[in-house]
Amino acid sequence: MIINGDLVTRKSYQHDLMFRVQSVQGSNVKLMGETVRLEADAPFEDLEKVSGVEYERRKKQVDEQEAYSYRLFRQDYRLLKEKRDAEAGSGYTTKKEMNYFQIPPRILHIDGDPLFLKKCIALYEQLGLQVHGQYLHEKEMPEKVMSLIEKVQPEIVVLTGHDSYSKAKGTTRDLEAYRHSRYFVESVRKIRSKYPNFDQLVIFAGACQSHFESLIKAGANFASSPARVNIHAIDPVYVAARVAYTSFMDHINIWEVIRNTISGEAGLGGVETRGLLRIGIPYSTEPEELS
Repeated sequence: MIINGDLVTRKSYQHDLMFRVQSVQGSNVKLMGETVRLEADAPFEDLEKVSGVEYERRKKQVDEQEAYSYRLFRQDYRLLKEKRDAEAGSGYTTKKEMNYFQIPPRILHIDGDPLFLKKCIALYEQLGLQVHGQYLHEKEMPEKVMSLIEKVQPEIVVLTGHDSYSKAKGTTRDLEAYRHSRYFVESVRKIRSKYPNFDQLVIFAGACQSHFESLIKAGANFASSPARVNIHAIDPVYVAARVAYTSFMDHINIWEVIRNTISGEAGLGGVETRGLLRIGIPYSTEPEELS
């Protein structure tokens, strides 16, 4: 018996991915990717429950992937920090005298999966970034995204959740052949109608197998999925973090952004964009006066 919350794999896909059972409707089961941002449907007879041993084996693989991606980001962060230190300290005679503060951008992360959102928020915090997270079903995003932006006033907006492409509904060029791409596209268009400057409000949009070209055309700086592949749950965080920790004086190397992600260039792409981090000097160590 398969019920909501069970972990399963699909026999017809050689058990390639692990899914959570989202709902059961008659003989049809709605599935959400456990580690990738893919939404799918499958009949009961195509599903097989994941055993405890198999779950631990798959979890170990995912943990290793995430740890490697995190190490890559930390390496790049150190390089970015060394560059900031050099630029901020150019007017000082000794390194000891050098002291600066930094103003990172505000991030609004809107996610169609509450569990993935929680995981992403934890990673933002681990990376030292402040974020406002909001769960919205993908269909709600076009209607509610602007009110959230007006409330949070972010410099980076992440629109993600679940998506999928169905060959039965059309070719890869047909937007209607995708489960949720049209909602991401409409949301991006609404944002760009009010915030047209790509370097003042940076947008990441998309999920697994999303219509990359439509998202970029609508005005996203970064999007998924060029090769219509699945993307990992935390990949959007690394894209946002790279933008957040790159100086506004510098252009972002798109390849360096993508190399930190688990999905790589098949899953993510983008256009030339400036960073959003600003630094200032000097850093005051004096306590603030009470008013």
